[in-house]
Amino acid sequence: MLSSLMQISLYNTLNKSVQPFTTADGSNTVRVYSCGPTVYNSAHIGNLRAFLAADLVQRVLRVVGGFEIQWVMNVTDVDDKTIRDSAPEANAWKTQMGDRSGDPVVDLRTFTTYWADQFLIDIDAIGIDHDHLMELPRATDYIDQMAELIGNIVEAGYAYERDGSVYFDVAKYRTSHEYGRLFAIDFEHFQAGVRIDADEYERESVSDFVLWKKQKDDEPYWDLELDGKPLPGRPGWHLECSVMSKALLGPLPFDVHTGGVDLRFPHHEDELAQCCAGYGASEQAMFWVHNEFLNVEGEKMSKSLNNFYTLNDIEKKGIEPLDLRFAMLSTHYRSVYNFSFDSVKAASLGRAKIQDYIWDLVDYTGGFEHVAEDGPRELAEAFEALASDAHTPKALAAIHAFINSNPVIEISEQRAASILFEFGMLNGVFNVWTAAPRPTIEIPKEIEDLADTRWIARSAKNWAEADRLRDQLRAKGWEMKDGKDSYELHQL
Repeated sequence: MLSSLMQISLYNTLNKSVQPFTTADGSNTVRVYSCGPTVYNSAHIGNLRAFLAADLVQRVLRVVGGFEIQWVMNVTDVDDKTIRDSAPEANAWKTQMGDRSGDPVVDLRTFTTYWADQFLIDIDAIGIDHDHLMELPRATDYIDQMAELIGNIVEAGYAYERDGSVYFDVAKYRTSHEYGRLFAIDFEHFQAGVRIDADEYERESVSDFVLWKKQKDDEPYWDLELDGKPLPGRPGWHLECSVMSKALLGPLPFDVHTGGVDLRFPHHEDELAQCCAGYGASEQAMFWVHNEFLNVEGEKMSKSLNNFYTLNDIEKKGIEPLDLRFAMLSTHYRSVYNFSFDSVKAASLGRAKIQDYIWDLVDYTGGFEHVAEDGPRELAEAFEALASDAHTPKALAAIHAFINSNPVIEISEQRAASILFEFGMLNGVFNVWTAAPRPTIEIPKEIEDLADTRWIARSAKNWAEADRLRDQLRAKGWEMKDGKDSYELHQL
């Protein structure tokens, strides 16, 4: 084993600062809840960044901090969008889903199950390990618990029924609680009693938000009874996360809640208010961790700009999903990530360089079985960066600096084994490399001849010619790695 695990610090949106991480109950088990997909279509790469950020945080806590992790990510399978696109008049039904049943609840389940399965394929491709997720709960499996929470909120005096729907009374809540802890809300134009039924709405729309939406014709619905009055309908979007986080992670507050910055308000602010009003909790989560937006070549991603991409879209353009993961991790999760095809291709070269170094270590040591005794970490700066608010760019800079100053041919086998072990730990966070033996690649004779010619030029100290030939090799997709007495060729 290597030296002791590290103190983790994370930026907490709740108090706008980086804090040393501790669990709510002082145990070694971290309870993490992540806002997951709304399953009505393929996740776009902006969605994927949020899920990767959540994966990054739990991996840093697990690998660098040494914590046990209980990680839950919800699946929103009932909201305005899933109902809209599963309706008979919509064109979103696919032949792979089979025939419609004619029952809106059954058809909603069929429709969302198809997209939930596609989501699992996508996250598997970008290196999110299903085994790390304790649960992927679906909102429609927790309707009874949502009805119970609504009853609690009404009984506490923070909700009311109007025309078959139930609304959270923001003005009443603000008389005894702070509303706007995660996002600075301008209440100047707030009007008490103004109600909004949409699941998603603009930040300026500070109003009483819906907890239970009245049934509309031909829409799926469930039964709710309030003060003896039947209210057929379905839950509002914000309600599900308040319910499922407590149901699956236990007493509030749990430890970490993740999501994109766009969810701070209204979604997360309303989650927090519901937990305080209905469960009597002072906090829903101890740490709120939010990732920044993704832009595409400096612009907001949108279908109208023709820059809206899913994982399948970028794979069709020749990009490997793990290269996208690595490119995203090359930017700090709290900084805007600017996606471009050129930048991902450039990041893939950086990933390949580190992979080649790991393969050199495997070739040299034979694998992980010769791990050195406990001692200081060779890659300490990389681990320190990860421990400090999951700063992946600094960690990668430290890794590249280490590789440049520590050629494998110049280190001992024992030291190489220790370094390889540390790379295994780092890959527990990045999850983009492999320590399996280097794959055998057949090198075309044209490439071998070009490399031999370059080696002769280099040996003769004809540096200009050697550089020219190196560039030719790179243009053909090969990198020439010089040693003391020979060279190696690696495919880019």
